[in-house]
Amino acid sequence: MTIQQYIQQQTQLLETSIKNTLQLLNEDCTIPFIARYRKEMTGNLDEVQIEKILKAKKYYEELEKRKASILSSIEEQQALTPELKSKIEAAETITLLEDLYLPYKKKRKTKADQAREQGLEPLAKIIMAQNAQDLENIANKYVHQTVTNTAEALAGARLIIAEWIAERTDIRDYIRYQFNNYINITASGVKSKMKDEKAQKFKDYFDWSESLKRIPSHRFLAIQRAEKEGFIRVKLEGDDDRILQHMQRKFTKSSGGCAEQIELAIADSYKRLLKPSLGNEAIQQAKEKADVSAIKVFAKNLKQLLLGAPLGEKRVLAIDPGFRTGCKLVCLDENGRLLHNETIFPHPPQKDQKTAIKKISTLTEAYKIDAIAIGNGTASRETEALVRKIRFKNEIQVFVVSEAGASVYSASSVAREEFPNYDATVRGSVSIGRRLQDPLAELVKIEAKAIGVGQYQHDVDQTQLKLALDRVVESCVNAVGVNINTASKSLLSYVSGIGEKLAENIIEYRTQHGAFTTRNEIKKVKRLGEKAFVQSAGFLRIKNAKNPLDDSSVHPERYALVEKMAKDDGTTVAELIGNKSLLEKINLEKYISAEVGLPTLKDIVAELKKPGLDIREKAKVFTFNQNIKTIDDLREGQLLPGIVNNITNFGCFVDVGIKESGLIHVSNLANEFVSDVNDYVHLHQQVIVKVLEVDVTRKRIQLQLHK
Repeated sequence: MTIQQYIQQQTQLLETSIKNTLQLLNEDCTIPFIARYRKEMTGNLDEVQIEKILKAKKYYEELEKRKASILSSIEEQQALTPELKSKIEAAETITLLEDLYLPYKKKRKTKADQAREQGLEPLAKIIMAQNAQDLENIANKYVHQTVTNTAEALAGARLIIAEWIAERTDIRDYIRYQFNNYINITASGVKSKMKDEKAQKFKDYFDWSESLKRIPSHRFLAIQRAEKEGFIRVKLEGDDDRILQHMQRKFTKSSGGCAEQIELAIADSYKRLLKPSLGNEAIQQAKEKADVSAIKVFAKNLKQLLLGAPLGEKRVLAIDPGFRTGCKLVCLDENGRLLHNETIFPHPPQKDQKTAIKKISTLTEAYKIDAIAIGNGTASRETEALVRKIRFKNEIQVFVVSEAGASVYSASSVAREEFPNYDATVRGSVSIGRRLQDPLAELVKIEAKAIGVGQYQHDVDQTQLKLALDRVVESCVNAVGVNINTASKSLLSYVSGIGEKLAENIIEYRTQHGAFTTRNEIKKVKRLGEKAFVQSAGFLRIKNAKNPLDDSSVHPERYALVEKMAKDDGTTVAELIGNKSLLEKINLEKYISAEVGLPTLKDIVAELKKPGLDIREKAKVFTFNQNIKTIDDLREGQLLPGIVNNITNFGCFVDVGIKESGLIHVSNLANEFVSDVNDYVHLHQQVIVKVLEVDVTRKRIQLQLHK
């Protein structure tokens, strides 16, 4: 099977689309570039479909590499038959490959190997043939110095038979099917640790049983964590009798002594070899499935967070609230540059509110502040209440901003590089302010999993998590576009075709020569060749450029086409941009060519209507209920404003302005079945919730989405 045939089987996409996409991927084109600027080649595939092709490509290449390794190993053993070779070459999964390789795999000496060394393999073959009438007498012929009696001879033969059974692909497949469909995962509490305070969050699993096939991702990962921390014991329970009966039907063709020995070997093979091995495999597959599900939630949440509403180029006073250590203030200009920083102490123990109010008022005037960003951590509500008391001379918007990951940024090498002369508290405050100005530009500086947009981020496969989240960041950065003259190294490094080294070179060029004035000037950056330019140019924006198309997503390779459109219409490119009536009159069919089809032409016209338009919403002011300060203030039936701060497969968590977030379970999201939480809410959405239940002891709040 060719790579194209394999990918088509896995994705059900058109053969031409797969062929051309593979060509582009092999040329090191990025997914955002292919999806945006090579629509005619791919048949208008989106990023999700291109990523499916990429994943299938990687799996196929891994499969082929493993086939070559296995064939080589078996050939070295001089055991490769034409039939086996054919089976290996036809295998479509790594699992099947490993099953075929199992009898030839180099492994530690087994009990069956020891029995073979004692010369008992012929006896095992006689038993399997099931023709012997007097097995005891036959077995007696294999008694010698190391095998002292017939019982030992028969036991050794059974060990060999058990291994043969365990290596049969049909048996392994049958047990896999049983485990994948009918086995339960059960958990029981470890008595010596059940009263441990840390164990209480897992107490639901002290006596638990559930179908392994149906267990939700979050529950499986919770059980795995509880087991890892030693609070519970986990095992698999299924219908062992049904499996054993199936195996007996497969192998026992007679009655008598041989059949009895085979039945004993079957029981041993299942209990000692097959159940532990395939049980672990079933757990591993369940883990992989749970990881995929959890990572999808992470990815969706991260995308929503990165595409959160920016305030834009406004001057911001950011406050990182605190009690004993005070509130850190920083003033930022429109581009996020630090203008001023200091600390105020409005809360206990100092409680100097008068000085704090005066200082905030003075700074807002002195630095012409447009908005105030308050971190949502400790003392956030108290600081917000203080700020809202102040009567500013000009209208100033007040926002509460998520601090998730700010401490990670403040201690990072990126932050130290940006602010070598300031401590972590100042850097953290700057991050809070910049998140309000442009969440995407600031959050790309933080390791994605540290932002806190899912559950069990430390329990899932870290390599797969990083790959998925990096893809999301790359997709979001390129979907929004980047101002090359103001973007940080972190932001630039996610632009298609750029990477970390070229991002450094862009900033170095910017520092030495000043702002870029044209997209063509980008080619002057050290080591940024034609290939990188083609990949990146459409995603890099130049504000107030000589050519207005340089501040749009129209790719430079299509500038001549736009100029022709303008000329044919008797106007200029500058006059065509933003002129909706003129653009809608253009006959796109006239401009179709071998390289450019309707999908690209429609993209160009849509961009010309609103060039450089930010796809994100604008930031909205939000206020919590000022009477709710702690969980003790909550009452059943209350309607409260809140902000969605995390989304999971089983519901979403909502910040209602206190330390504990409340849960809207999927059953309380709508008056209908909810298959995807993201269809009803999105991260940082402002919602009204109804309080259903408050468990003060366990710090749990149950909420309902109020329409």
